[in-house]
Amino acid sequence: MKVGLLTLGCDKNTVDSERYLAELIAHGAESTTDLDEAEVIIVNTCGFIDAAKRESIDAIVGAGRYKSDGVCQAVIAVGCLVQRHKDELAEALPEVDLFLGAAEADRLIPELTERGLLGDPLVDHPGVRVYSGDLPHVRYLKISEGCDHGCAFCAIPLMRGKHRSFALGDVVREAQLLELQGAREINLVAQDLAHYGRDLRNGIGLPELLRGLLDETSIPWLRLLYLYSAGLTPKLLDLMATEPRLLRYLDMPMQHASDAVLKRMRRPERQATQRERIRRIRDVVPDVAIRTTCIVGFPGETEDDFQQLLDFLEETRFDRVGAFTYSAQEGTRAWALDDDVPDDVKRERLERLTELQRVITAERYEGHVGTRTRVLVDRRADEDGRVQARAPWQADDVDGVTRVATDAAPGDFVEVELTSVEDDYDFAATAVRIVDHQRAVLRPVRLGRMLPVTTVGSFGR
Repeated sequence: MKVGLLTLGCDKNTVDSERYLAELIAHGAESTTDLDEAEVIIVNTCGFIDAAKRESIDAIVGAGRYKSDGVCQAVIAVGCLVQRHKDELAEALPEVDLFLGAAEADRLIPELTERGLLGDPLVDHPGVRVYSGDLPHVRYLKISEGCDHGCAFCAIPLMRGKHRSFALGDVVREAQLLELQGAREINLVAQDLAHYGRDLRNGIGLPELLRGLLDETSIPWLRLLYLYSAGLTPKLLDLMATEPRLLRYLDMPMQHASDAVLKRMRRPERQATQRERIRRIRDVVPDVAIRTTCIVGFPGETEDDFQQLLDFLEETRFDRVGAFTYSAQEGTRAWALDDDVPDDVKRERLERLTELQRVITAERYEGHVGTRTRVLVDRRADEDGRVQARAPWQADDVDGVTRVATDAAPGDFVEVELTSVEDDYDFAATAVRIVDHQRAVLRPVRLGRMLPVTTVGSFGR
């Protein structure tokens, strides 16, 4: 059976899809990116905001057309959108053969087997993850599932449930597998990385997990994506300050800076606390790059509230900021609030914030010009002979790239001198030397025998 799998939404969904593929291949399926060839099409949906929901529905409808126009025998919708709206989707989309929510992943293989689309498991298992993208040296590692925070605007707990940490040994073994598959950068992801271990009640937290990853793998870059500042303990900051393989980069959502708005959002911090924690982070890790996210137009946000946010960004000078207009989500606490900020005001405020941060980022990036750093090559040379790479403060797909003329290949590390900022968020650089070649990527068929394999359905439970 040939399977086409479409992944929408966040990097955590990408991890889930890679686990689905591993299970499918273990049962005799073949992965294909050509949906014309796919006998089964699986759409891993996102239900975070309205735009993501529309994209997911469009993808499902598009997949359904292959049942009438191609060789497709079944369309399956899985993931977050299905978790929240299964009944409505089933009524509206009869072309879909199976709906499985995010909490029902362990039913995928049995369902396909019962329908005669999969055979018995093969003797050799490819491992817990199978990669199908175009950057095999950049991988994502999910360390927990769900969220215990009660933010008024967020539907993630409704889709993913309460916070559950994966066992440290399972996470380390998965990282070892990714390294064997050629990973050079691992991005740790969760709804809040800093919550890791709180539910395990065994004294293990994020610092202990990071120490395990540092000691038991040789992956050059480990990056922390998405954690609340309350979890940045002295132990964690000291580790970041002293371990060069743990990148000095934090993706730390603030969402707003007005205390009145933060209170209505049910966020755990206020502006004074945010300011103090950022100061402490920069004192311990002076060259840290901090990225944050902000929501504009939350119910009740006044012009004064918004100006407080702008003033805070001007003062704090984050390296990058992702900004969004508020979108009411059914079932959240904010759903009951009057969405009283007009759409045109939301858009205007978003433009003002984006322009302010564009200037701040450009100024911070100019401070790097003339310095030397190590970059990871992602893509081969383009028409002007420059490869596309990233510096430590440039996370994949969100923080721009560094372009440099070199014969280095994807997965290589190159020492460069940064010469200029291009297009606000990118760098031009001159290569000094290749400092670390990508090693031969090991892809043994019997990885499942070398490393204990936990299936999709039971992973981390």
